[in-house]
Amino acid sequence: MKLNEIIAGIQPVEVAGPTDKDITGVSIDSRLVEGGHLFIAVRGTQADGHAYIPAAIERGAAAVVCETLPENRNESVTYIVVADSEEATGQIATAFYGDPTSRLKLVGVTGTNGKTTIATLLYNMFRNFGYKAGLVSTVCNYVDGEAVPTDHTTPDPVTLNRLLGRMADAGCQYAFMEVSSHAVAQKRIAGLKFAGGIFTNLTRDHLDYHKTVENYLRAKKKFFDDMPKEAFSLTNMDDKNGAVMVQNTRSKVYTYSLRGLADFKGRVLESHFEGMLLEFNGRELAVPFIGRFNASNLLAVFGTAVLLGVKEEDALVALTALHPVAGRFDAIRSPKGVTAIVDYAHTPDALVNVLDAIHDVLQGRGQVITVVGAGGNRDKGKRPLMAKEAARRSDHLFITSDNPRFEDPEDIMDDMMAGLDDAALQKTIRIADRRSAIKTACMLANPGDVILVAGKGHETYQDVKGVKHHFDDKEELRKIMEPLPASSAGNI
Repeated sequence: MKLNEIIAGIQPVEVAGPTDKDITGVSIDSRLVEGGHLFIAVRGTQADGHAYIPAAIERGAAAVVCETLPENRNESVTYIVVADSEEATGQIATAFYGDPTSRLKLVGVTGTNGKTTIATLLYNMFRNFGYKAGLVSTVCNYVDGEAVPTDHTTPDPVTLNRLLGRMADAGCQYAFMEVSSHAVAQKRIAGLKFAGGIFTNLTRDHLDYHKTVENYLRAKKKFFDDMPKEAFSLTNMDDKNGAVMVQNTRSKVYTYSLRGLADFKGRVLESHFEGMLLEFNGRELAVPFIGRFNASNLLAVFGTAVLLGVKEEDALVALTALHPVAGRFDAIRSPKGVTAIVDYAHTPDALVNVLDAIHDVLQGRGQVITVVGAGGNRDKGKRPLMAKEAARRSDHLFITSDNPRFEDPEDIMDDMMAGLDDAALQKTIRIADRRSAIKTACMLANPGDVILVAGKGHETYQDVKGVKHHFDDKEELRKIMEPLPASSAGNI
């Protein structure tokens, strides 16, 4: 594509050099630059891309987008100066990859919890209807049926537009995408056209980046502030921030609720470890999901499907055929009647939701044993809160390691233990080795008890000092819960 076509949608402050040259690729990482590429210098949280302009040119960059012109310029390179290269990246990537969101309907899901479940279930539902669809998610990206591995909840703008371009080229009519607060704040979604947006909930998370809950809220809210008027915004009225999120949006606002009046109204009629009986807009349906939080997620999926043109009755039938997402309230039953649940819950509110769902089913008929840690190099303030909420709702609590990253696991566990009073400490055991913590929890369990292993969910690794070691909570539980000789099986 010609450079002048790529930059037609931005407003350069200055252009130095010809713009009729061919561009073969776009990159924000100088290490990925090839001959004929356009390199965009972005001031990131870890490094300033302007420092890598010489490296990008050495690798063959034909043009550079930057916020300040380098003192030493290469005469064969065109320099485009912009006020905000972060903002320009999305617009440039959108242009280079053929404006993919004008060729499919993109729906974004934002909120602290529920993003992965809602986006994935919508993707599965629309594919079950026979549509080609794409998914951008924490667990894995999909171009219709083709899996594309992912490292971030929302990729950088170049990767994201390349992925969406592949979806559009493959004939996808819909794409469903998790939209993280980082993605909004860092303008990774700039240039994309959304057909709709969903708000799930907002509780404390990512304060290592946003610093305050108010900043975190503003990042989520900006997603809806920027929504086009022809789009829809579907918001959760059971969350205290549900109305706040959409108060300045130009889009058409719709609501969902399990507690009050809403466009999409639901309630839980029955709950078991095998699933729930629900009522949505006056009609009953049985689903293999557990917990009020999942009822809320399914209600959002139902509402979105209807807003995208699916008949209510067809959407309800489709919901009954869906299954939980990997690592989200993923249940395993042992031959001796112990239930183990693996869940991605890694915030205080998510732990409350999962543990409350377990108690709703147990009704006091068994003990709850929780194994949980907290991630390193992330919001430290939530650690004592996570331990406090877990202890409050558990009969036995194991504090362990999660993904310590570059922190000492003992320091992380110290932070968690600080949230426990004397009564909570009496039922808490601290074991740094996650495998040992899971094994000990299983040995403590009796028939009818429930073990919750929280924090990592679908992840199949443990991140220690920058190295990802294989570790899968569900795999560890299965090893223990397979039928074993009575002498070695403990109480499982």
